[in-house]
Amino acid sequence: MGGISKVIMKFRLDQDSLGKVKIPADAYYGAFTGRAIKQYHVTGNKSHENLIKSFVMIKRSAAVANMKTKAIDTKRGKAIVTACDKILDGKYVDQFVVDMINSGAGTAFNMNSNEVISNVALEVLHKKKGQYEFLHPNDHVNMSQSSNDTYPTAMHVAILMNLKETIPAIDILIKSLSKKAKQFSSFKKIGRTHLMDALPVTLGSEFAAYVTSISKARKEIIDAQKELQNVALGGTAVGSGANTPKGYRKIAIAELGKISKLSLKPEKDMQHSLQSKFAVVNLSSALRNLAIEIGKVSNDIRLMASGPIAGLAELGIPAVHAGSSIMPGKVNPSLAECMNMICFNIIGNDTSVSCAAQGGQFELNVMLPGMLKCMLESTDMLKNFLPIFSANLIDGLTANKDKLREDIENSPVIVTLLTPTIGYLKSAELFKESLKTGKTIRELVVSKKLMSNKEINSLFG
Repeated sequence: MGGISKVIMKFRLDQDSLGKVKIPADAYYGAFTGRAIKQYHVTGNKSHENLIKSFVMIKRSAAVANMKTKAIDTKRGKAIVTACDKILDGKYVDQFVVDMINSGAGTAFNMNSNEVISNVALEVLHKKKGQYEFLHPNDHVNMSQSSNDTYPTAMHVAILMNLKETIPAIDILIKSLSKKAKQFSSFKKIGRTHLMDALPVTLGSEFAAYVTSISKARKEIIDAQKELQNVALGGTAVGSGANTPKGYRKIAIAELGKISKLSLKPEKDMQHSLQSKFAVVNLSSALRNLAIEIGKVSNDIRLMASGPIAGLAELGIPAVHAGSSIMPGKVNPSLAECMNMICFNIIGNDTSVSCAAQGGQFELNVMLPGMLKCMLESTDMLKNFLPIFSANLIDGLTANKDKLREDIENSPVIVTLLTPTIGYLKSAELFKESLKTGKTIRELVVSKKLMSNKEINSLFG
C-alpha cells in the first residue's frame, strides 16, 4: 500500500501597521488581506471580475498621474503600471480574495488590491514579495488615493461595465416582444380588467404595450447611466483632495476613461460624491422599475398560457424541459417563472441599495460593498437571462386563434359594444340573460330582432 503524501504549506511573515501576519508564501496579497479574509466570511464569493478590473485600472491611472505630476519616481511608477497590465491580462486574479461584502467603504478590498499590485510590481523590480521598503502598498500603489474615493469610483466603473452588456440584453427582449406584437396584430381577444372579461383588444396590442413599458424603463436606465459617469477619484478621504499633487485628479480620471473606454469626468462636488450615493440609487430604482415591468409581462404570459384545458389557453409556450417529475407531458412556463424570481431579487436589491444609501453618515457612505454587490448582481441576472428568456420563450410563443375567437363570441361583456345602439339598461338585461341561459349575446340579439348578424359583425369587427 502506498503512503499518504503530505503537502507541506510554506508561509512568509508579512507586516502591516498592526504587526506581522503569517501569509502563504506564494500569495501575492499581504498582511491586511490576511487579516481581512479571517474577518469577512460573508457571501462565500470573491469579488466580481468587473470590480477587480475597475480597481486595477484605477491603480494604473493613479500611477500614471503620480508620475506625470512627479509625485512618484518613474521606476516605481512604471513597475506599478506593468503589474496592473499583467493583472488586466488575466494574471493573478485569484489573489483578489476578499469577500464581495467586506469592511465599511471597501477598505479591505482596496488594500487587497494595493498588496497584490505591490507584490507583482516588486517581482517586476526583481525583488521578493513583502519587500515593501522598495515599493509599498500604501505609500506607492495607494499614493494620492483613499479607499473613500477609489471604491466609489470603482463602483461607478464596474456598474458601467456591466451595463455595456445589460442594455443590449434589454434590446433583445424589446425586439422579441415587437416581433410578437406584429405577428399577433390581427388576433382579437377578450380584454380583461379586474381579471374579469372586458372589451376586446388584440393580442398584438397587448404585446405592443409591453414594448412601450419596457422601452420607457430602458430610457430611464440610459438617463441614470449618465450620472454614473461623474466619478469621485481625487477626492481622497473626505472629498477635499488632501494629499494629491496639483493636476493629479484631472490626469487620473482622463487616464481611467481611456483605459476603461468609458466617458468619465470629475464630479464637480467631491464631498457630494463621497457622502451621497445618488447616482447609484438612481440607477437602482431604474432597474427596479424595469423589473416591475418585465415581471408584469411574465405574469401575463403565465396566465395567458395557463391550461391547456382548465386555464385561459390563449398562448402556447415552447417546452424547454419536462414540466413535471410525476405528470408526463406537462409543459410549464418555467422561463417566465425564473424571470419572475429574477425580478423579485432585483426589487429586493433595490431596497438594500436604498437602505445602504440612506445609511451613510456625514462625509462618507461606508455601505458601498453591499450596494455594489446588489447592483452587479441585478445587472448580471438581466444580462445573463434576458437573451435566454427572449429566444427560448418569447420568440416561441404561439396564439390559440380558435380559443381567442371563441372567448370573444361567448363573453357577455361584448354587449358593451351594443350600448350606443340599444342602450345601457337593455344591454345589462341581455348580459344577465346570457349568463343565465348560456346563450351568446349574438344569439339573443338576433332572436329578439334587435340587430341583424350583419350589423353585429360590423360592431364586433
